[in-house]
Amino acid sequence: MEFRDLKTQYQEYKQEIDLAIQEVLTNANFISGKEVAELEEQLANYVGVKHCISCANGTDALNLVMMARDIKDGDAVFLPDFTFFSTGEIVSFRGATPIFVDVDRETFNIDTNKLEKAIIKTIKEGKLTPKAIIPVDLFGLPADYREIERIAKKFDLFVLEDGAQGFGGNISGKMACSFGNAATTSFFPAKPLGCYGDGGAIFTDDDELAELLKSLKVHGKGENKYDNVRIGVNSRLDTIQAAILKVKLKSFINHELESVNRVYKLYNERLEGVIEIPYIPDGFYSSFAQYTIKLKNKEQRDDLQAKLKENGIPSMIYYVKPMHKQDAFSGLAFDDQEFEITNNLCDTVLSLPMHPYLSEEEVNKVCAVIKEFMELQ
Repeated sequence: MEFRDLKTQYQEYKQEIDLAIQEVLTNANFISGKEVAELEEQLANYVGVKHCISCANGTDALNLVMMARDIKDGDAVFLPDFTFFSTGEIVSFRGATPIFVDVDRETFNIDTNKLEKAIIKTIKEGKLTPKAIIPVDLFGLPADYREIERIAKKFDLFVLEDGAQGFGGNISGKMACSFGNAATTSFFPAKPLGCYGDGGAIFTDDDELAELLKSLKVHGKGENKYDNVRIGVNSRLDTIQAAILKVKLKSFINHELESVNRVYKLYNERLEGVIEIPYIPDGFYSSFAQYTIKLKNKEQRDDLQAKLKENGIPSMIYYVKPMHKQDAFSGLAFDDQEFEITNNLCDTVLSLPMHPYLSEEEVNKVCAVIKEFMELQ
């Protein structure tokens, strides 16, 4: 059983993917080929924004926006404590200070009440200037952007949606990666929409920001790559990856997103009342990058993971260590008591196999092992 079955997906679309790759090889236009611009247009149309700017990876996507906004030393950027390292890394990389905020236990996303309190506390302390919020659409579920955007407007903060896991999700029909002032996603192979290497993209309706990002991602180019008007980076999505993503985007829209939500419902039907299952608020739709359950404590979680492994079932723990406890951020001051939920989640969450090609028989096998385990608790 695969945790995220990229092998079956490839076999399903082998002919289309191979042909797309072969066309790039035949044309030998490996950087900035026509497939890149075509993909950007398709992605922008799907998400419902004016601009999509592709780049080398999801981390670069976040960092490019930080560069464009001139986030720097003395600035404060607010983000969830329960997420992958890169969301905080790109803040420190710019010399700014990440302010970690505890999350909501039910959704795993940033707690908006605690976010507002953290902003007010930072303003009162007077040491840093609040500049931005980076909410994360964890496990495929969009964050509560209605509240986040209200708070951002109140304190005049820039909102950068980290949709690395959220691509395909929506709130009342408004798509993930269309919230805030700008949004990013990742095309890491295991993401809801993944390529066969690294890749990323930025989404925005801001014309000026889009033009600046296009310059920054190619060495700060002006009229052409030999006319450099600012300091930038080298961060381009290569043509082969774009060609692959064009094929996979079509399958994602046509059936994969619907199929992964079918798997979510199968899991729920079998596990509800047995174990704590994912919570999706009314009006929200998840792309289910992961299907994550909660156990009572670390010992129970680790024992269940071992039991699943004995039965040939893969599982993952996202995340074993909160952001505020990462050694790279050891120079930041924090009160561990302010992260009660995150600390608990790091000890109790477990993600089960989840992908559009997971069969009902495989779901049944996973759930049977979990039921057997829980009956003995």
